[in-house]
Amino acid sequence: MELYDRYSERYLYQKKANIYGCCIKLLTELEDVKEKWDDNFYTMDENIRSHGRLVVLKEKNGKTDVKYDPYTNTAFLTNIDYYGWIKSIALAVAGDVLEDEHEIYHIHGAAIDVDGVGISIIAPPGTGKTTHSWGMLRLKGARLVADDWFFVRLFERGSLAFGSEKNCYVEADIGKIWGEYEKLVEKVRFDERGRAVINVRWIVGSGGVIPMTTLRKIILLKRNAGDRRVARKISPSEGLEYLVKNDFCNPHQLVRDERKKKLRKNFFERLLGQTEVYLVNTVKPPLETHRAIAKLIKA
Repeated sequence: MELYDRYSERYLYQKKANIYGCCIKLLTELEDVKEKWDDNFYTMDENIRSHGRLVVLKEKNGKTDVKYDPYTNTAFLTNIDYYGWIKSIALAVAGDVLEDEHEIYHIHGAAIDVDGVGISIIAPPGTGKTTHSWGMLRLKGARLVADDWFFVRLFERGSLAFGSEKNCYVEADIGKIWGEYEKLVEKVRFDERGRAVINVRWIVGSGGVIPMTTLRKIILLKRNAGDRRVARKISPSEGLEYLVKNDFCNPHQLVRDERKKKLRKNFFERLLGQTEVYLVNTVKPPLETHRAIAKLIKA
């Protein structure tokens, strides 16, 4: 509260986002951040009390910093020049609230429905999660739920994955990797990081984005030049071991104590027990890896 009160006069813009029913409030003096936030998230009614807050500021000292208070669910972000980090912290705040109070869990990954079958790609940074989730959208019958972060509710008959963002924040080179998206990237203005918030509906149509799907297959990605295997089915226990070893493939977890680790480990153990689990090595060119992923989906 001390930091909140100290900077209160600088909160020029105040916007509320609806992140799977969780109200996350943005307070910032930066117009560019406010505009990207508006494009990225669904708007929450201003009359709804916020469950969590993000305070995004720019200081003269130039030091990049993130502080989080789990008691008030308030994050302070200073001198963050990458919007992807800001929106990930917003999703992490919502995830922190929902997993504690409502047993609704979050995954830093993509969720895509292909002919009624929900498929998730989960991967450590730098292994091709965005590249191959957008590659999957090229498949016949594919519809996007989320390309970066989604929420999950576990039921006895299956696990439901719910989208969390209105539009996607993607890299400009997605059009170079997959030619189908060249026209998409021509319509938007990219920031200094070569990324922009994009409405994927311009390419896939309004019916190409859906709010939820039932997860049936989990595809974990790795990048290991020493392993010649491209794709293989693995056991739920092997999948869980991989996720735990790689910090659940989520660098944006705000609370990492033993209680939270146990909570997330139990969730993934239950989720993997309800799905088919695969491990794909992305060391080969994207098109070759995409063919292997497509075979897993159609199997």
